[in-house]
Amino acid sequence: YREPGILSGYRPPRSSVSECLLSIFQMNNETLNIWTHLVPAGYFLWLFLAHLRDLGAEPGAGPLVLYLGTCALYPLASGTAHTLGALGGAGRHRAYCCDYTALSAYGLGSALAYSAYSFPLEWLGSTFHGFYLPVAVLNSALSTGLSCYSRFLEAERPRLSKASRTLAFVYPYIFDSIPIFYRVQHSKPILGMWNPPGPAQHPRNFHGISMESSGFSVAGHSHQLFHVCGILGTLFQLEAISMDMAERRGRLPLPSSLETFGSLGMGAAASLAILGICFRNLRPEPHSR
Repeated sequence: YREPGILSGYRPPRSSVSECLLSIFQMNNETLNIWTHLVPAGYFLWLFLAHLRDLGAEPGAGPLVLYLGTCALYPLASGTAHTLGALGGAGRHRAYCCDYTALSAYGLGSALAYSAYSFPLEWLGSTFHGFYLPVAVLNSALSTGLSCYSRFLEAERPRLSKASRTLAFVYPYIFDSIPIFYRVQHSKPILGMWNPPGPAQHPRNFHGISMESSGFSVAGHSHQLFHVCGILGTLFQLEAISMDMAERRGRLPLPSSLETFGSLGMGAAASLAILGICFRNLRPEPHSR
């Protein structure tokens, strides 16, 4: 599981779960990858629980609460995948499939928030608005399926694996962001306009790049910087969504609980079913690049 440009700091391959867990407290080339997502996951989880407690007192806050839940889920899954990345057998691949599934859920959570709080006012009630969430649910399942399938291609067809994994997150991002792109084009800029809910939150689309020095293999390589930028993007996105929710209160129709929770529930059920199929069909000893 070596990456170009990362010269040293690798953990022993085929490590046990306990060895992987202990490694997060040791300096290796995954330590900062892990903590740059585990710490923000704790922060987003705190925000999620705080808003969940006040859910009944704030009408229309359901999409925001679910979005915050996915904000906590994807860095937690990412940190866990990096922690277990040295497992032997199919364990490493399964960990990253869970990571991809969580990222797909985050994309759907972003779509829920956009639909509820950030849609262009002139698009409310339009055909596109009506189909936006159902298509986002479908895209979430397709994203999970294509990204997980890329793990099966990784050894024999690495280029196709990277291409399919990138497509799995770029396409849903483009679709989910159509309302934001429209508002950027036709109105004043908003704080989180350039934050992507898909590909730029997904560092595994990119190789680690470091200077020709083993020191940068442990701290300072591009994967770690990308983790930091991804989390900052999520914070900006959250700030923009919160501003829209506050400023446009009363001008937007409140989404129904069925539409909000049903959409995320269907997307999660489909993605978990796909994840189960991938778990069952991963080879016992998949080859590593």
